[in-house]
Amino acid sequence: MTVPEGTSLKVSVPRLRILWSFARPHQRSLALALVLALVGSGMGLATPMVTKGVLDALGGSDSLRGPLLALLVLLVVGSAVMYAQWTLLGALGERVVLRARESMVRRFLRATVPAVTRRPPGELVTRVTSDTVLLHQAATGAPVGLINAVVMLFGTLVLMGVLDLVLLSTVAAAVAVVGVLFAVLMPGIATAQQRAQDHLGRLGGNLEGALRAIRTVKAGRAEDRTAERIVADARISAEHGVRANRREALAWTIALAGIQLAIILVLGVGAWRVAEGDLEVSSLIAFLLYAFGLMDPISELSQNITALQSGIAAAERIRETDDLDSEEGAVHAVHAVHEGPVREAAVVVGEKSVRDTPVRDAAAQDTPVLELRDVTAAYGPDAKPAVRGVDLVIPRHGHTAIVGPSGAGKTTLFSLVLRFLEPTGGELLLDGRPYRDHSHDAIRSRLAYVEQDTPVVPGTIRDNLLLSRPDATDAELHRVLDEVRLAEKVDALDDGLDTPLSGAVVSGGERQRIALARALLRTPDVLLLDEATAQLDGLTEAAVQSCVRARAATGAVVTIAHRLSTVIDADTIVVMEAGRVRARGGHGELLATDTLYRELVEALRIAAPAGCPESTILG
Repeated sequence: MTVPEGTSLKVSVPRLRILWSFARPHQRSLALALVLALVGSGMGLATPMVTKGVLDALGGSDSLRGPLLALLVLLVVGSAVMYAQWTLLGALGERVVLRARESMVRRFLRATVPAVTRRPPGELVTRVTSDTVLLHQAATGAPVGLINAVVMLFGTLVLMGVLDLVLLSTVAAAVAVVGVLFAVLMPGIATAQQRAQDHLGRLGGNLEGALRAIRTVKAGRAEDRTAERIVADARISAEHGVRANRREALAWTIALAGIQLAIILVLGVGAWRVAEGDLEVSSLIAFLLYAFGLMDPISELSQNITALQSGIAAAERIRETDDLDSEEGAVHAVHAVHEGPVREAAVVVGEKSVRDTPVRDAAAQDTPVLELRDVTAAYGPDAKPAVRGVDLVIPRHGHTAIVGPSGAGKTTLFSLVLRFLEPTGGELLLDGRPYRDHSHDAIRSRLAYVEQDTPVVPGTIRDNLLLSRPDATDAELHRVLDEVRLAEKVDALDDGLDTPLSGAVVSGGERQRIALARALLRTPDVLLLDEATAQLDGLTEAAVQSCVRARAATGAVVTIAHRLSTVIDADTIVVMEAGRVRARGGHGELLATDTLYRELVEALRIAAPAGCPESTILG
């Protein structure tokens, strides 16, 4: 949220309610912390009065034992109370931050794909990291500190009045001037801090994107230009930070100067009143102790007001994530139980027996596993439809390949099938039942997906393989790695399956094979492949194609194809253009009947291998 120039941030009741929503679950702990703070402040306020008693005892014949013992008790008990309060508030702040971070992380991962991808990832990360740090103090320490500081300031002034009303009037004038100046300067400080935080979030988003594309940046010799664009937000953030710092420095300079002037006036007026016999020396010393300590509640007030305003801005940014569209239904275990009677089938790959996906009873076999009926979809309410009027049937067994030029709507179809995107017209069916009758989790428990870019999740090779089937054994992991010809590579690594994944450890083709192995481990009803062989060499591609053929014999495989080798053996090839299904059929049939398909096949004019009319890359 950006605040227009010249706008002051006011701590309004609705904004305080946003901040309070984070602290409300911990109100009992906050109340205890406030009680401890007030007890500690009360002991601090008592100390100058007890000191006056020590001085009075020196001037008379009274014993010093009582006042000195009282000072010692105040010191020990006050220190213990202070330790308990700080410990309690520190732990409470961490719990508030943990709860906010956990809530945001889960919300991000449960949100719809369009809701998450329309914002830079770095900006969302900033809300989980730096914004929650601002929330730490604002939601716990600041409210307690504000109340305590007000009580402390009021108590100090009352006890000053008990000692001498004339001296109190001198100090009150200085405090009033300081209070007015703080009221004028504080909103500007909070405004500058919020703007600095906004630009810091943009910096995080831009930097994250640049680091993801580091190879492209370097290949384009654009390091300096990219850095300049990113650093621009850092500069603006720094400018607002400096502006806030200047205002804060001015506020503190005025406050310190005002209190010091008040002390000088107290010394002058107090010495005159002592000389006139209107004030005892012990009372003047006690009054000066209160005057010297007056800066503490003023300092605490200003610091906590600043923390409160910064925290409110952070709380609003965090609460904005509540508006992210969330997928319906609770997230359950990955392996949802399939409805209806099931039986186990086996797939033999080479000489190994592979557990197949549970298959429904015979009556269900005539129903397509997936069906799209007159489906239309767009990526926004005002966006042009990415697909329109698509009718598509995916049989329970076999290989369906989807081809077409860039922008034809191939990836959108996968987004619809995986329910990353909701249709604006028509409907999708799973086992003859509309998607709306299934939860997101139930649908995805039946599918496995391999992206073309094959991103890896943070963690080890084992973590990536177990992502969608955490109960798999090491034997099963080695089996799928062997199927994609990656077992020897993994075994050669020092930590084997427990090797952390990074760009330096595996190549793009190896990432693709890890993703494919992860999908094969699932043995899903439908295997969705967005050109899973795009970065593989010929021999490895042949092995992977063998896996795909084996999978298609016992389940459904749907591929987005960019290579002819991917679609030669497909049972059905679907040709898309401009978001519509243009044609469908076998390879030979489409070569003879569809000009677009023929143009795609002939694009690079590479001689075909034996048994194939052409061999090239499809768009």
